[in-house]
Order: sequence, then C-alpha cells, then structure tokens
Amino acid sequence: MTAKARRSGEAHAPKVTLTLKAVPPRTKRKKENSLPIRVMFLGLRGFPGVQGGVETHAEHLCPLLVEHGCQVEVIVRSPYQPAVIPEAWRKIKFSSIWAPKSKALEAVIHTFLGVLYAAVKRPDILHIQAIGPAVMVPMARLLGLRVVVTHHGPDYERQKWGRLARWVLRAGERQGMRWAHQRIGISNVICQLVQDKYALNTRLIPNGITLQEMPNSKDILARFGLVPSNYFLLVSRLVPEKRHLDLINAFIHSPRAGWKLVLVGASDHPDAYTQSVLGSAKNHPGIVCTGFQSGHALKELYAHAGLFVLPSSHEGLPIALLEALSYGLPVLASDIPANLEVGLPAENYFPLGDVAALSAKLSEFALRPLDVERRNARRTWVSERFNWHAIARSTAAVYREVALG
Repeated sequence: MTAKARRSGEAHAPKVTLTLKAVPPRTKRKKENSLPIRVMFLGLRGFPGVQGGVETHAEHLCPLLVEHGCQVEVIVRSPYQPAVIPEAWRKIKFSSIWAPKSKALEAVIHTFLGVLYAAVKRPDILHIQAIGPAVMVPMARLLGLRVVVTHHGPDYERQKWGRLARWVLRAGERQGMRWAHQRIGISNVICQLVQDKYALNTRLIPNGITLQEMPNSKDILARFGLVPSNYFLLVSRLVPEKRHLDLINAFIHSPRAGWKLVLVGASDHPDAYTQSVLGSAKNHPGIVCTGFQSGHALKELYAHAGLFVLPSSHEGLPIALLEALSYGLPVLASDIPANLEVGLPAENYFPLGDVAALSAKLSEFALRPLDVERRNARRTWVSERFNWHAIARSTAAVYREVALG
C-alpha cells in the first residue's frame, strides 16, 4: 500500500497524540530466568470449546506456555466462557469479566474493563489478541503495563463490519502496532502488512497443530447420517467471509453419488447471512448443518471426512485448515494469500469466488481414493511446519525479552 493510499484511507480518523513520558517507568523485572513470567491474555471470548480462531489459538497455546515457565491468567467474556470450566484449568487461571453480547461493542468494552483489571493485578506481560482489542494498547501503556499484541489478521476486511466498526479496527491496528512493546504476526502476509503500513518489524509466530490419536468411533456420523470418507467438510463460523454460499452452490452443481456436504459451525450474532446459509442448506437433502461442535465430536467429523474445503475470502492463518491437515485430510482452499502461505501444492487451491472451478475441484477430489500413506505424510508435514510446542517456546522468548528489557 502506498503512502498516498494510506493517507486517503485514514482521512476520517482523528489524530491522537500520546505523551508516554509522563508515565513513571515501570520497575524492571529481576533478570532471573528461574522466576515465572506472569502473563495475562486479553481480547478473546474464552476457552476451551469456544468457537473462534483466536479462541482456538489461545486454547492450544496457553497450556504450553505454562510448561515454558509462565503463569498464565486469561481474562474471558462472561457470556461466552463455559460455566462448567473451573477457574483453574490445566494450570491456567480464568478471570471472567462482563461484556455485552453485541457484535459492535463487546470487544471494545470488555478490553477496556480488562485493561483496568490488569492495571490492578500488574502482570509482567499483558498479551492482547487481535487488532480490535488492540485499540486499548495506548491506555495500557499509560497505565504502565508492558504489552505484547498478536495481529491475527486485518479484521477490517471482513464483510460483516460497517463503516464505523472498520474505522475502529483500523485504529486498533494502528495503535496496537505503534504502541506495543512487541508485535507478533501469525503469518508472513501480516508481518509484511505491518512493515509496509507502519515501517515496524513484527515477530513471525504462526498458528499450529497438535497431532492427536485418530478416533475410531463414529457416533456423530451416525447422528447426522454420514458415511465415512463420503462427505465434504467445512468448519467455521457462519460469517460472510467464509463464503458458505459459494461452497453450497458448487456442491449442488457437482453432485457425487453418496457424497454429502457438512457445514460445522454457528454464528455468535445470527443475522441475514446466517439465515441465507441455513435456508439454502435446508433446501438440499445432501447438505448437513451440525451447528457448533467441539471436543470428541469435532475430532470424529475431521477424522472421517473425505475432503476439507475452505472457500473463504479472509483469513489470518487458518487453524481449521491446519487441523484438517493434522488428521491427514486432503484439503481444498481459495487462493487468498493467507491460504497460499500454508504452502500446499497448486492443485489444492482454486480461484476465490469461482464457483465453477470449485465445483470441478470437488468432483476431481471425490474420485481420488483416500490413501493411508498419503494421510500419514500430510500429518508429518504439517506437524513439522506448524508445531504448537515450538510456537509456545518462541512466544515465551518474546515475553522474556519484553519483561527483562
């Protein structure tokens, strides 16, 4: 993006000047690696078993950070955090703070309250997730907190947001990247975006996967009338940028005998798009909407699918795609930069929005038998490239650098 384009895109944003020198310097942490680093996560709904890429990211990462010498506290949004989860889960402490269940307001209000809470608790690191919550980074800095921000993707490009929300998200990206003590990007695409827009370096630490035992049970398949290896699978929220309707239309025009299309996921804030997806699916007997699934049920759906499909127009670095590969599934994805960065062969991509090309690909992949050797090769490949243990080690290193700096 050119400087001229950036100026044009920010023409309506008020100029804010902060003087951080007025804040007394925070006492540096003693340089003793034996001391645990107290880390507070903020900017996510909750976990485990809460729908969302950021939530899945934190669910996998936080327990491993504990293994790398961190004391982890996660501030969660009370309407979303499962009530059955204890306050201490896998040595992670949850602190539930109220948030309005509102698409436009919940992230900003909850993060504001969370920063105030962090200012009282004084963690060594406040780790803010995503650019919407990052709009509160200057406030956190003024309160003397040391802040790390993970940029999960340019959310202002999501189709669901209106003009005001897009402005807030752009402001969050700008303020978060400029004022954080350290920035993490989950993909090269994001790191390059930050470099181009703000001339700032960003630490590349991607999403990851953890290889698990392949489940043999098929209880969830029986519940939805599915045959192993004979269904296409998409796991995502019901939001416009996931392009469910493209996949539905491609499936309808590429019928394969005995094959079904399984859409796993729900919407946090049901709207006209949600109704259009559910309505389109209801009109075709070969399309199954399971709603949100997690735990063993989701593992079964991944393990027994014939092909995972991700037709989305916006991603950071798609965890669902990586998880499909961790089960050895063949995958098919739109050719947006975030999906291309996964590094799959060219045959695994199709042009974004090209329903005819997607339909042809579905037919092509449905004819290929699932080979055990190829499945194992995919599992090995993705585990070597996107490993949560290595990701946790790199993240903990960032914390120590910021806390001791």
